[in-house]
Amino acid sequence: MATHRPYPDPDALLAAADEASYDLSQADLTEALAAESSAELDHGAPYAALLALDAAHAEYERKFGHAFVISLAGHPREEQADQLLGAIRRRMTHEVDEERSISADELRCVAQDRLWDLTRWLTSTDGPSATEIGLFAPVG
Repeated sequence: MATHRPYPDPDALLAAADEASYDLSQADLTEALAAESSAELDHGAPYAALLALDAAHAEYERKFGHAFVISLAGHPREEQADQLLGAIRRRMTHEVDEERSISADELRCVAQDRLWDLTRWLTSTDGPSATEIGLFAPVG
């Protein structure tokens, strides 16, 4: 993706990232999953939920060998604990190959969420110019 910079706009960047994510080799996916940390709850979450999630993460990582990856974008903060715990419990029933495929899809969503946040920040007045850092092509 870096070799194709600058991108004409945020939509082009997001499309390129999505396309690149489908081209990951198994080794690339393994590396990407190894670099992730398991989805966490807000520190204001109920203590029981935090304990349950810690136990679920440990079991998930033991079974599948990588962090539990999930995009919670679009879920209100008050529903995230239920979404996260429900998803990890459901996905623990999967076979390794099926879960790896789901994890790749979730990783793709997480990457899109992160890029979307980055492009919003770079196009706001709070961050450096996306053109200045070579992410987007100059306008005009």
